[in-house]
Amino acid sequence: MTKFNPEQYRNIFSDIFTAAVSSALPENCIAPYLPEKPVGKTYIIGAGKAASKMAQIFETLWDDEIEGMVITRYGHSVPTKTITTIEASHPVPDQSGINATNKIFDLLHKTTADDLVICLLSGGGSSLMTCPEKGLEFEEIQKLNQDLLSCGASIHEINTVRKHLNRAFGGKLAKAAAPAKLVTLAISDVAGDNPSTIASGPTVADPTTLEQARGIIQKYQLNVSQAITDHLNDDRNETPKKDDPSFDNTHYHLIATPQKTMEAAAEKIKQYGLTPLILSSTIEGETNNAAQFHISIINQIINHQQPIKPPCAIISGGETTVHLTGNGEGGPNTQFMLASAILLDGCHNVYAMSCDTDGIDGSKDNAGAMITPTTIKRAQDKGITPKEFLENNDSYNFFERINDCIAPGPTHTNVNDLRIFIIL
Repeated sequence: MTKFNPEQYRNIFSDIFTAAVSSALPENCIAPYLPEKPVGKTYIIGAGKAASKMAQIFETLWDDEIEGMVITRYGHSVPTKTITTIEASHPVPDQSGINATNKIFDLLHKTTADDLVICLLSGGGSSLMTCPEKGLEFEEIQKLNQDLLSCGASIHEINTVRKHLNRAFGGKLAKAAAPAKLVTLAISDVAGDNPSTIASGPTVADPTTLEQARGIIQKYQLNVSQAITDHLNDDRNETPKKDDPSFDNTHYHLIATPQKTMEAAAEKIKQYGLTPLILSSTIEGETNNAAQFHISIINQIINHQQPIKPPCAIISGGETTVHLTGNGEGGPNTQFMLASAILLDGCHNVYAMSCDTDGIDGSKDNAGAMITPTTIKRAQDKGITPKEFLENNDSYNFFERINDCIAPGPTHTNVNDLRIFIIL
């Protein structure tokens, strides 16, 4: 592409996003991983934003009796025949998720060594399958979960704490499924695709410890109840490790990953005459800092044609964390785009998009946003001060007011965030 038409940018980004997400849709990635049928019964369990769609597709592929239950986010369920879908809250857990998790454990108590348990996991499972350990109150877990999301803790740190306070996480679901054969089919939404981090690792051995969980709470100076303190100080509450016999008959398959999604985006970008460069699928950290890192690379490309020459596109994945300093509305992708637009300051040859591949960024109805060379000027023409919206974490309303939100709706998959910068 020798000339980029500004009027086409929305359709181009939509095309790239659709191609990337398509590579991770359950209908395109479950079939190769179907296990052999068991002597006994087949049970389906799972949690995540894609769990209901995964269950629906599994039903179409499995020509035998199935019983099961999965948990997904409100608004993300699809029709299923024999597998029950229960909707719950994300990112802050609610009572519906607790009730559904307890029902999954009731289901697992019925299994025998002749049975097969299929666990369908995707991003969001950590919130949706939250169920406090005995002696802990849900309100305590809910408050701590919100505090961890607000303080800037990484997803790894958040999951380390979650795994030691919740009934299903950190391999505990595998213990409940034993001695049945357990096969996990997972769509990864985490940097590095670590199974112990995806949905807080309910079916794999947990490498994190009680001591680490205590350290994270201390690091961010979080106020927790005495019950949580006592629980984390009791060695009997340690999560199962890799030598636990519960994992002897378990199998884990990553059926979709952020890297594969970025590669699909790169192939689509080539069709527009642009040279793609994949930076990394594992970018984490504070959102504004991540934006600054990306813009520094873009400046190097513009000023020195390094590490790639325009016209080109850089691609990245991962999951950044917004450090809340205000009370606005938005998520990490819209915050990332607003910070990037401010740093670019109207650079005439850069267009960009940042979206969550599940279709929802934070708690609003958009997946993310896009920016163009006119983003800041158009906002200022409406009396909007970009830096004020950034500091108030109000990126959603910033982009909503200039009509640059991207809102495809739930995609029924989740392979983390996707960021595209086109440099001409």
